[in-house]
Amino acid sequence: MIQRFPFAASALSALALSACAPGAAPPAPAAEADWPYYGGDAGGQRFSTAAQITPANVKGLKVAWTYSTGHMQTHAEAVERAAFEATPILAGGRLFLCSPFNVASAHDPGDGKALWTFDPKIDDTLRYPNSFNCRGVAYWRDPAAPANAPCAERIFMATNDRRLFSLDAATGKACAGFGQGGQVDAMPGAQLARPAGAQITSAPVVIGGVVVVGSSIDDNQRVREIPGAVRAFDALTGALRWTYDPLQAAGPGVVAGAANVWAPMSTDPARGLVFLPTSSPSPDFYGAARPGNAAHANSVVAVKAATGEVVWAFQTTHHDVWDYDVPAQPTLAMLGYQGGPVRPAVIQTTKQGLVFTLDRETGQPIIPVEERPVPQGGEVGEVLSPTQPFPVAPEPLAPNRIRPQDAFGLTPWDRDACRKLIAGARNEGLYTPPSTQGTILYPFTGGGSNWGGLAFDARRGVAFLNTSSALHKVTLIPAERVAGEKQAHPGVEISPQAGAPYGMRRELLVSPLGLPCNPPPWGVLTAVDMTTGKVLWRTPLGTTRDLAPGSQFLIRGVGTPNIGGPIATASGLVFIGAAMDNYLRAFDAASGQELWKGRLPAGGQATPMTYVWKGRQYVVIAAGGHAKGDTKRGDQIIAFALPQ
Repeated sequence: MIQRFPFAASALSALALSACAPGAAPPAPAAEADWPYYGGDAGGQRFSTAAQITPANVKGLKVAWTYSTGHMQTHAEAVERAAFEATPILAGGRLFLCSPFNVASAHDPGDGKALWTFDPKIDDTLRYPNSFNCRGVAYWRDPAAPANAPCAERIFMATNDRRLFSLDAATGKACAGFGQGGQVDAMPGAQLARPAGAQITSAPVVIGGVVVVGSSIDDNQRVREIPGAVRAFDALTGALRWTYDPLQAAGPGVVAGAANVWAPMSTDPARGLVFLPTSSPSPDFYGAARPGNAAHANSVVAVKAATGEVVWAFQTTHHDVWDYDVPAQPTLAMLGYQGGPVRPAVIQTTKQGLVFTLDRETGQPIIPVEERPVPQGGEVGEVLSPTQPFPVAPEPLAPNRIRPQDAFGLTPWDRDACRKLIAGARNEGLYTPPSTQGTILYPFTGGGSNWGGLAFDARRGVAFLNTSSALHKVTLIPAERVAGEKQAHPGVEISPQAGAPYGMRRELLVSPLGLPCNPPPWGVLTAVDMTTGKVLWRTPLGTTRDLAPGSQFLIRGVGTPNIGGPIATASGLVFIGAAMDNYLRAFDAASGQELWKGRLPAGGQATPMTYVWKGRQYVVIAAGGHAKGDTKRGDQIIAFALPQ
């Protein structure tokens, strides 16, 4: 899951990044372009044919409209536990979105005015594993329904409290024939240890008349966790069509749960396939009760949409004891590598900063993957995989080795403290196993990449993706000491891993001034030519202006950890928020130069989208901040456009 970034503001007053001044240019009329899926298209490329906004005129972008969900008032006491990660969709002539508290709404694409809202009235006093969150909704047109029939067009929304709603896209009213009054239990039979032990954060997908839903489950709590089952429901009736448990083939002797799909999914309607990014099995950091590689955990899994039958699975981490979930939407593309035949592909980015490129029909690597030896010697009872998979290209997009002498610090005193922290931990590079000594995880469990995934420009064969860079120290605690440690350190993440001989403690490695102990940049946007595997450019992403006002003038080019993803457009622009400051940025897709940034009223830790409506291109992002980044909270959707 995403982890909190508690970097001290006093230390961050030493960080900075420069910006470009805005300008203006008159736009030309543009052809209509929508954004009907969470990831732009069914395969999650996050690419738009819209080209009215160009590298030449992007400096002229201004706020065109804003919309407030109102949750800063209606859920005032819960917003500190919320993450506004939503990406709106445009389909059927309306813009649709959801708030962190699952209030769905439809809007006029030209001015943002609400056409309807629907509130499922979730309980905002609960504490969910991944904050109050709704990344998006799904649109479906019933091919058998008359054009103006009720619920001929539907919006599907899955909620934090694990319900799946079917709403009339025209009116926002619940579709009466779907389940009971327009809703079904999206996790039927789940025996939760606590009421908020699981939630649904990512948008469902609709394919072939079924709605597919994943889940987000408590991390690090117990060995015998609930199964991370993916479920499909009939799009008309809500009847359960199939259930797929990624651990169903784990074999005898395996005791574990989770391996759930909390990140966004993709679909291939032509092949009738759904692509699932699965997470780690329970518990995250000790795996003696789950010998072997845990079947389809930590994998990209292709299943038949009609039945849930597995077509293929490719595992990106064997016997995961590092919380290295597959965290991002699988991106579907057509690719040829180094002059080879162009084939249907799946591009999958990971928390480790690795990018796997697989054949969409077989799951076999298009860009070769090597099994390489990795550190061994886990704690008592642990049997690690002797090797892990590494793609030969591109090179890892996040650093994964650090020595004490590499420690970063603002002053010699600060740097020396970080050197001692690194030297005191077990640290043998990527895949060093967790230990009672304390082990460095680099990249940390927030990535590398996370749920923001990548954007892909098929015409150029280029992928754009953002990564974070920070260190976690994970320490295994003998089970009998967990309660005492938790009481002694109330501000530190300590979890029981009940049923295992060890609990765990996870903390960011930061200096006494609060700076990350690893060298910057701490956030980067990268372009990769996927036909050659070569990195084209890298640029730091983000400033610390909103973490420590004035800091951006003292040191430049450090970036920040980031939450959210990029989009790309046909004119050669890459738009991204994500960084821990209140900006939406535009970069030149060819060079990586920052061309524009637009000020937001709160943190933009979400993935933007773009569309053309009545000849005018808009770029839209949720500006609501993030509980785990502790960025400024808000409840607005902001649309930028060129002046008319």
